[in-house]
Amino acid sequence: MGGRVLMNACMIYVATSGPGEAKSIAKALVSERLIACANIIDGATSIYRWDDQVKEDTETLLIAKTSIAQREEAMHRMRELHSYETPCVVAYDIAAGLPDYLDWITSECRS
Repeated sequence: MGGRVLMNACMIYVATSGPGEAKSIAKALVSERLIACANIIDGATSIYRWDDQVKEDTETLLIAKTSIAQREEAMHRMRELHSYETPCVVAYDIAAGLPDYLDWITSECRS
C-alpha cells in the first residue's frame, strides 16, 4: 500500500438544546444534500463556563457526515438553524474509513 489516500469526508459535531432541534437540523441538511446522514445522541451532560458562571445542562449531540466540499456550507446552515447564541459546531476530517462508506458520503452530498 504505497502512497497516501486523501479522504474527502468529515464529521461535524454539534451540541443542541434537545432531540427536536437535533432532528430538525439533521432533516433540513439531509434534505438539502449538505450532509449524507446524522447520528443523534440524547442525554449528554455538558459542563461549561458562560457569563462567568459554571453551568450544567443536558444536551443532545448531533454528529453529521459530509464531504469536505460541503463542510463550510453545512456548518453555515447549521448556524442559521441553531437556537444557541454561540453554538458548538466543529468539524473533524475523517482520517480513514471503509472506502465504500466514504464514497457514499461524498455521493450523497451535492457538489
